[in-house]
Amino acid sequence: MNWFKASIRFLLIAISAILVLAGCSSKESSTSNNGGTDSKGQPYQINMAYITFTKIDDLPLVQDEINKIVKKKINATVKLVPINGANYQQQSNLMLTGNEKLDLVVTSSFFGYSTQAAKGQLLALDDLVQSKGKGILDVVPKRLLEGNKVNGKMYGIPSIRDWGSYYGFVMRKDIVDKYKIDLSQVKTFADLENVFKVVKENEPTLTPIVNTGTTTTTTVLAGGKFDILGDSLGVVSFKDKKVVNMFEEPEYVDAVNLTRKWFKAGYIMKDAATSQDAAANIVKANKGFGYFSHMKPGFDVQEKGITGYDMVSVKLSNVYSYTDAATGFNLSIARNSQNPEKAMELINLLYTDKDIMNLLDNGIEGKHYQVKSDGTIKLPDNVKESKYVFGQWQIGNNFLTYPWEGNPADYWEVMKKHNDSAIFSPAFGFTFNPDPVKTEMAAATNVINQYKLGLESGTLDPGKSLPEFNKKLKAAGLDKIIAEKKKQFEAWKEKQ
Repeated sequence: MNWFKASIRFLLIAISAILVLAGCSSKESSTSNNGGTDSKGQPYQINMAYITFTKIDDLPLVQDEINKIVKKKINATVKLVPINGANYQQQSNLMLTGNEKLDLVVTSSFFGYSTQAAKGQLLALDDLVQSKGKGILDVVPKRLLEGNKVNGKMYGIPSIRDWGSYYGFVMRKDIVDKYKIDLSQVKTFADLENVFKVVKENEPTLTPIVNTGTTTTTTVLAGGKFDILGDSLGVVSFKDKKVVNMFEEPEYVDAVNLTRKWFKAGYIMKDAATSQDAAANIVKANKGFGYFSHMKPGFDVQEKGITGYDMVSVKLSNVYSYTDAATGFNLSIARNSQNPEKAMELINLLYTDKDIMNLLDNGIEGKHYQVKSDGTIKLPDNVKESKYVFGQWQIGNNFLTYPWEGNPADYWEVMKKHNDSAIFSPAFGFTFNPDPVKTEMAAATNVINQYKLGLESGTLDPGKSLPEFNKKLKAAGLDKIIAEKKKQFEAWKEKQ
């Protein structure tokens, strides 16, 4: 606004107090008065923080190509701000609570999305979507947008991806073939024990199960039985459709016991509870055989792109859709964005512009991929490993992108059918307001951090540690949290 101030200097001096009250320095005024440029008249730079796990050497090249389109279409540029997945929650929270320039941020129920919204760290998007995001409304199912709301307002736009998922185990195909492992005989999670035994006995340098971080072995074994509502402190049972303490439920107890059995047998990494390495990277380093995960059509191909090995998986559950299908991965506007309207215009492009989405997800054509005659893509000839790999599930409309080879050309139609087959959580669309029990939530979260990863990786003995865990949770106020969740959940159901 320098040009404006220079031209009416005396008028501004005379009514400076009024201008301040009227919001001369507000985000809305700056966006409407300067056409999206910054204070120096340059196109506004949109800083976007997101999760990364793998190689991004060529990110500056991809960013430059994206900006050629963004600058032309909305008179802005984007600065991609990748944050390692192991540090994402801590780093993104620091950015949201500090004064660092940040416009867009990938938010998630796994990283405290509802709490961030309730604390005012994210901007409500309802009005901005109506004015600058009509393309979003055309492609994102209303059910997902509604399921994303916190206290009746929208604080993030869900990525269009697999919002149904099933559970299973993905593993190196070369090892499966080498030992003639018959995966058709694997019908249950327990059946995998025979597979792990073969790998353990014949490949001593490979750990059979290399799950790390929050996707623990137990998380998957108990998958489809509970909707954890983002924090596991009072979950909704699919079977009973009630809020319960998951850590006392028979299905959870069985899962941690099986996990412990596998840990003692040497099938699980000894440092599974503390490792900062992504499971796929451990397999890539030729130190692991496979890992449990929630999955979707084309998962094996996706993981091959990360691990560098041909992968094969077994599906061991139905397709489920949880509350985090709507809140699992969103693009939100940070409270300290200096130009929320421009930020929303970029979000809109990520749901409508196939050129931008292919650049963001797949990189530069000819350098990071080439298009095959069937409409799928592959690494360019003579390229063994891409220097740009992006976790496409977290941002935008993935249905606009090319599928990778190994997937059918109609991959996104297959994905749509997969999504349509999902069994929806009894709590889908419910968001919990933690304010009435925030003290108890903080105390119980500390207990979660002390025990959960240890139990769910098999590191801790559930015979001793699980009762301790539950005792400390109750002392921290878990019963009060569950009572409040029940109250809010029942009130929500009455409105449906």
